[in-house]
Amino acid sequence: MKFRLLLTALALVLATPLVQAQSQPGTVMPGTAPIPADDRLYRELGGREAIQAFTNDFYDSMLQDARIAHFFDGINMKHLKRVLADYFCVVAGGPCIYDGVGMKDAHAHLGIGKGDFNTLVEHLQRAMDKANVPFATQNQLLARMAFFHRDIVTK
Repeated sequence: MKFRLLLTALALVLATPLVQAQSQPGTVMPGTAPIPADDRLYRELGGREAIQAFTNDFYDSMLQDARIAHFFDGINMKHLKRVLADYFCVVAGGPCIYDGVGMKDAHAHLGIGKGDFNTLVEHLQRAMDKANVPFATQNQLLARMAFFHRDIVTK
């Protein structure tokens, strides 16, 4: 039930017109999901260490899932875990610096489908549940990240 509510919320966000996200080293400008002037979401997520912890759990669980683990073959997971945690941190209004590539460039060659993306969302939600991130706070982060659906799902 909780997952269905989350997917419904994501669908509503994706149904609105979205501006292509832009990023360059040290910045994240997520289109229509503006980075807030305050760090409220960052604090609600538990700060940098908590974000890194649920990001680590997120990737560790995906690597155990045969449906999507192959997308990470040959990837430096230590680097990927740090970069995505930095991204979550910046999008949440935290003091981190994102130095990774744009989501479109990072995922263009992977052939990720809707089912793969839904599996990814399930793993992220479970990791945040495990970290005791409140459901409303999870939805706030996911809503800010939802516009990347179009850059990640390519088939």
